[in-house]
Amino acid sequence: MINNGLRPYETYIDTGTDWLENIPAHWEKMSIRAITELSNKRYGLRDDLELLSVYREFGVVRKNSRDDNHNVESLDLSNYKYVHKGDLVLNKMKMWQGSLGVSKYEGIVSPAYIVCKIKGNINLEYLHLLLRSPKYKTIYNRISYGIRIGQWDMRYDDFKKINLFIPPRSEQDQIVKYLDHKLAKINKFIKAKKKLIAVLKEQKQAIINEAVTKGLDPNVKMKPSGIEWLGDVPEHWEIKRLKNIGNAIIGLTYSPGEICDENGTLVLRSSNIQNGKIYLNDNVYVNKKIPKHLVTKTGDILVCSRNGSRKLVGKCGLIDGNSENLSFGAFTTMFRSEYNNFVYYIFNSALFSYQCGSFFTSTINQLTINDFKAMVVPFPPRKEQDEIVLFTNQKLNFIDKGIVLVEKELDLILEYKNSLISEVVTGKVDVRKIAINESEEEIVEDTELDEDLINEESLKAEDGDE
Repeated sequence: MINNGLRPYETYIDTGTDWLENIPAHWEKMSIRAITELSNKRYGLRDDLELLSVYREFGVVRKNSRDDNHNVESLDLSNYKYVHKGDLVLNKMKMWQGSLGVSKYEGIVSPAYIVCKIKGNINLEYLHLLLRSPKYKTIYNRISYGIRIGQWDMRYDDFKKINLFIPPRSEQDQIVKYLDHKLAKINKFIKAKKKLIAVLKEQKQAIINEAVTKGLDPNVKMKPSGIEWLGDVPEHWEIKRLKNIGNAIIGLTYSPGEICDENGTLVLRSSNIQNGKIYLNDNVYVNKKIPKHLVTKTGDILVCSRNGSRKLVGKCGLIDGNSENLSFGAFTTMFRSEYNNFVYYIFNSALFSYQCGSFFTSTINQLTINDFKAMVVPFPPRKEQDEIVLFTNQKLNFIDKGIVLVEKELDLILEYKNSLISEVVTGKVDVRKIAINESEEEIVEDTELDEDLINEESLKAEDGDE
């Protein structure tokens, strides 16, 4: 339980449920049916409303505020549902994750969403926090159904039967006021830590860019590379195309019927590439004979070569002992060469991302085999490559340790934040008599983090959460 000087209420009663324990004795029990009304109002012929999405991390947002949402809207939006400010919007396919929220925006959402008008004397911000709390996610999980993992469905008829346990309106207002005050300070701390992580990552990028384009000797004689965007390179370096360094291989194609359990072969995908490394989670296995050239080897570089998000195309990871003898999917490309320790840093440099962007079209974010072959890279002698790799590894390892420490701090404060919200809105602690010093309050427009900073990499929202 949260301490922080907070005490429980004096008297509690049993809720009669196994998913929410006792509640303050004076709180009222009511069903969601009592405060919501299903809305199926459609967009029609209006052209002045923006598209909204629902994320598990922060509720309803403007779709164009995110660059990690790759769901494609219909060309005909007339059947999309209209959302008023203050409406409750549910992503019924991901309610088990807590993908719902009270909208602060007027707009439209997919016809697959559930939209509800809120009735009665209830604080909308309190309702938003209550329905998104972990205790309520437990019951959403129970009433969701389906056979496709991660895409279960939920009906409004089941949702509306859920019981709420809520305080009087004046107490709701006090809870929201208290949490606004506390979350403003917490969010300020989170923003500062995220900015620090961003600065550390920029330092990493600068080290890589300098090492693979200029080398380690600041006094080395330079020469024009002959490539406008690359500029000068050390005089003794060569400029080569990737086709003359190694081999690029498109990944395995497979059908849904070939997907199986863990007894099959693990197929690495874009989601397995995170922060320049291979992570064996969110795995897919296939029951299929794998050609020899599509089996991963230590030292291979796995590259995301096709993705709905342009910024994710080109991300890569180095295959090691934990990820060898697997396979890789058709939206990825494997690069093999005897120089991969150095090429790996080329692939993580600005010159690689610059060339990736030159191959994109207005409709396709993809790197083909021919694109890989055509790319040019500065290429030092092998001995110098090894020196650059050793130096870069040492520098980046030091920075990575700093990033890990800051991320641990973030994890702790996020855990505290979520616990605080949950215990306050479900009545585990009493904030009615907590004095809030307005002069000390950090003023923010919203108790939620800015949308561009709240995107938790650890939650892996790269494919969107719509």
